[in-house]
Amino acid sequence: MRAAAAECADAPASVLSDDELVRALNLLHQTEQLLRAAQAHVVREIDTRRIPASAHATSCSSWLRDHLRMDVYAAGSLVKQSRALAERPALENALLRGAVNSAQASVIDEAIRDLPEQLQPSAVDKAEAILIEWAGELEPRQLRKHALRVLDHVAPDIAHATTEEHLERQRDYAHQSRSLKMYPIPYGRVRINGVIDSESAAIVTAALEPLCRPTPEGPRNYDQRRADALVAVCELALRTGELPTDGGEPPQVAVTVPYDVVAQSLGAGVVDSGAALTADQVRRIACDARIMPAVLGGQGQVLNLGRSRRLISGALHRALVVRDGGCAFPGCDRPPRWCQAHHIVPWARGGVTSLDNAVLLCGFHHRLIHRSAWQVRLGHDKLPVFLPPHHIDPSRRPRRNLYHRRT
Repeated sequence: MRAAAAECADAPASVLSDDELVRALNLLHQTEQLLRAAQAHVVREIDTRRIPASAHATSCSSWLRDHLRMDVYAAGSLVKQSRALAERPALENALLRGAVNSAQASVIDEAIRDLPEQLQPSAVDKAEAILIEWAGELEPRQLRKHALRVLDHVAPDIAHATTEEHLERQRDYAHQSRSLKMYPIPYGRVRINGVIDSESAAIVTAALEPLCRPTPEGPRNYDQRRADALVAVCELALRTGELPTDGGEPPQVAVTVPYDVVAQSLGAGVVDSGAALTADQVRRIACDARIMPAVLGGQGQVLNLGRSRRLISGALHRALVVRDGGCAFPGCDRPPRWCQAHHIVPWARGGVTSLDNAVLLCGFHHRLIHRSAWQVRLGHDKLPVFLPPHHIDPSRRPRRNLYHRRT
């Protein structure tokens, strides 16, 4: 099988006509589904023989992850489907003859498991047959939506009587299966993968949507704006002081960063999760953070730990709020609670902690100031003035925020 697959993969597709290409795609897809069924058979037997347990694995999924070096979610899906096919011969037969693909089989299995317990076995089999038939026309997401109504087709009397019960079971299942996972992926990114119930999703959406409005200088992509909004909400929560303590201290982000005494400059930093930050990101975090100087040995051990210093004191921050009224960047209407204090002259470069060297910026514009050619200074009236980059305005005429002015 492996030799045949290698020969097929190495064969040039350019020699095929259009019709032959389509037929080849169909054939490869059907073969892939058959191999998926064969793989499920083997995994089910491995699970039954408790081979993972004999290898001291915590589960069959974790054993698959380590043995095949595959994604843990894909491993869990494979184990779940192997058990489903063993329990439902009609579904397995549909997969073998190409009536459903593996993704559709998973949807059908979930729908069958969600049927009321009092449903007769014949009605369950009928529901399974209907879903298999629908799979010939519906992709997995559409099939999942239609599966919610399959009970109306096989037992309308039960469907009407159990609507409330079904909703309650659906609610309980959604609550029990809630999850939020974060894991690093290449190029300095972290993938967030999670499931929450509909009520929780409504709350999260209500918190994020006001922050997702497009701005002239912001990202056009909605998903990017929503990602920025999630970070902004978390930053707000950290600033409230109402979160539970962590080890006796307020929640915090720990960043280890080398300091070049000769050049008097910060290097790249590392957060406590091990992820790397650029020197620019470190400077932005340091604008409104508690700094704990520490002297580390060659092996990273702490040789001396100094006292922490809050760069922007409570009184100074209150004065900053009174003066700026919110994010001072031109055109931004974010209120003070969404803002961070930014040192106009960076603290690491000798900038003092004073009202004349500070400005309020929301998270988005704080990042923008640190990574772009925008500049900020105080005008003759001691209010923030922003100078745009040359590509925005060649004459770099000063701009101000007019949303928060009280005059």
